[in-house]
Amino acid sequence: MRPRFVLGKVAGALGTLAFVLVFNFFLFRVVTDDPIGKLFRGRNLTPDQIEAKRQQFDLDGSRWEQFWAYITQTLKGNLGDSILSGRPVTTEIGEAIWPTVFLVGTATVLSMLIGVWLGIRAGWKRRSGFDVGSTTFSMVMYSVPDFWIGMLLLALFSIQLDLLPTGGFETAGSTATGLAALWDQFGHMVLPCATLALAYIGEYMIVMRSSMLDTVREDYLQLARAKGLRDVDVRRKHAVPNALLPVVSLGALSFGYILSGAIAVEAIFSWPGIGQATQEAIRGPDFPMLQGLFLVISASLIVANLAVDLAYGVLDPRVTGR
Repeated sequence: MRPRFVLGKVAGALGTLAFVLVFNFFLFRVVTDDPIGKLFRGRNLTPDQIEAKRQQFDLDGSRWEQFWAYITQTLKGNLGDSILSGRPVTTEIGEAIWPTVFLVGTATVLSMLIGVWLGIRAGWKRRSGFDVGSTTFSMVMYSVPDFWIGMLLLALFSIQLDLLPTGGFETAGSTATGLAALWDQFGHMVLPCATLALAYIGEYMIVMRSSMLDTVREDYLQLARAKGLRDVDVRRKHAVPNALLPVVSLGALSFGYILSGAIAVEAIFSWPGIGQATQEAIRGPDFPMLQGLFLVISASLIVANLAVDLAYGVLDPRVTGR
């Protein structure tokens, strides 16, 4: 891979991150012109107390003074304090990240593995019964909102059959430790994870099937068959590796979206992750928390895009001009 190619992609990512940093500051100050006044309205605070709150959250100076304080603090890793809890935003986000990574990351891996497998088989055996059935299933799952799937699973397995917990990260008041605690958390994760996996399977299956259909028409597959390779070897050694390129891009972007959480699904199952933290910050409005969440989510997507570009440079040398 050419150093110029890598440097160009890294520079582009840093430039995008700088734009997001600036945009992030002005966006939330335009949307919430006076967050302190709105948040503490009706709480019988004196004007002096409200002004003290503005000073506490660096909202008492001019726009440019606030902007300079915001840039310098962010570069130092300080995202400010939450208006609702008074705790550092980095601490709040840090506590919410791992439940989201645990849930959405697991669902992404499951949906990717199942969706790619379905796409490979469906694309290789076009117009077969498996192709028609799996494509129909994937299109339905892709078009149905994830929160609707979640409510159906919740009604069936938690309310009707009483097999799984209705929500939360673990049983309230539980003192379990070690494997018992992990098993308890696993039970709470089954339904939200299944919801997200079912919702994501469709896009992986559709992309993989389309890529396989393009690949099976290539002349080199006919040449491989002419050399006496079995059909299963032609598919495994030649068709699938070349058809996986678009899925690499989709997969990397999906992992970038992990930190954005799944607001609707986390709300339905009371999952204490980034999605629920975003929902609570919007209700506030807790603009330091919103700023921090927006920045972290945007940075994860920028890094994911950079990873896709570099991965393509390795997998397909034509991208770098070699």
